Amino acid sequence: MAKKSQKDFKDRVSSITADTITKAYSIASRIPVINKVVHSLVSFVYSVYEKILENQISKGPIPQHIAIIPDGNRRWAKKVGLDVKYGHIQGYERMREVLSWLYDLGIRVVTVYAMSNENCLHRPLEERKNLFNIIKRGLEELLESDVLHKYKVRVRVIGRLELVPEDLRELAKEVEEKSRNYSERFLNIALCYGGRQEIVDAIKAIVKDILDKKISIDDINEDLVAKYLGTSHLNEYAEPDLVIRTSGEMRISNFLLWQIAYSELYFCDVLWPEIRRIDILRAIRSYQRRERRFGR
Repeated sequence: MAKKSQKDFKDRVSSITADTITKAYSIASRIPVINKVVHSLVSFVYSVYEKILENQISKGPIPQHIAIIPDGNRRWAKKVGLDVKYGHIQGYERMREVLSWLYDLGIRVVTVYAMSNENCLHRPLEERKNLFNIIKRGLEELLESDVLHKYKVRVRVIGRLELVPEDLRELAKEVEEKSRNYSERFLNIALCYGGRQEIVDAIKAIVKDILDKKISIDDINEDLVAKYLGTSHLNEYAEPDLVIRTSGEMRISNFLLWQIAYSELYFCDVLWPEIRRIDILRAIRSYQRRERRFGR
């Protein structure tokens, strides 16, 4: 017990030190004379801290499926004095980095909450157009780059895609088709997605199949319902081990309601465009230190 307490204390000190240096750097960066020196020091400390975290998580179980709620793009843009659309652009650029970090760490499945059902219905038209364009750009880059082949990633876009522009729907189908033979890793993009809506759609499909005599009422159980959800292609990996939400908000916002029944939840204060690799490593370390009970 004493060793564990000592280890926890050291981890807290490391965490506090990294965050303190980040704040100090933010202040010092406004002073050109010392900015370069401070930047070098911060980079060195981060590299050391990353190595410590990497060493720690290498000794524990790596989550197979991580779901991400990348919150805080708009707040970041306002904080730095930019238009909201630049927050979403920066958020996309950071997502590209995060995906490579996760795949390099050995995570097999990543599910990203790109746009909620409510986003697609209620956000201002210009903001929706900007978000759709960013997602379109991301899918085009997947088609043009070697990322799918390098990591052998199968891509699926899930959600109420009738709310999505037709050209984006067609592009999603093209990416899905190009990657359909891969099974090493998976990327699920939740677009115009809502957990309640997904369950409602599953119920409708089950009722239809009962009426068509493809199944009977007695066939209905949890396994059957899972087959009617957007994550059914993931089989044993359909339920996330870990859900990460940024920006300090502690809610799940109608995301994967069925699938995350027993997931571990991790909330961090950093706004999504500012998320660092150490934040991802901390989330995995937190996951490793928990005892998963699955309701038992």
